[in-house]
Amino acid sequence: MRKSTISKSQRLAILAKWEAEPHVDELCRTYQISVATLYNWRKAKAEDEDESKRRLKELEAENARLKKMYAELSIDHGTLKKRQTQGARKK
Repeated sequence: MRKSTISKSQRLAILAKWEAEPHVDELCRTYQISVATLYNWRKAKAEDEDESKRRLKELEAENARLKKMYAELSIDHGTLKKRQTQGARKK
């Protein structure tokens, strides 16, 4: 199997041209690639985008969890500090 000489950025540019003008045969002839290759690139691009969206959702959920944890710890810290200052005044 021959290794591709087309970089990822070039692939994305070719896919963008395909979205602009959907003449697959002309596009494939211009860049000397097969129709199957073009469809495989589109499939890989869609999978990458899906994985990025999934990862973004995971990070947002983790961020929300950490914010909640920080808020709870901040409240606990404030309560302990308040008790400590009240105990120092009584002595």
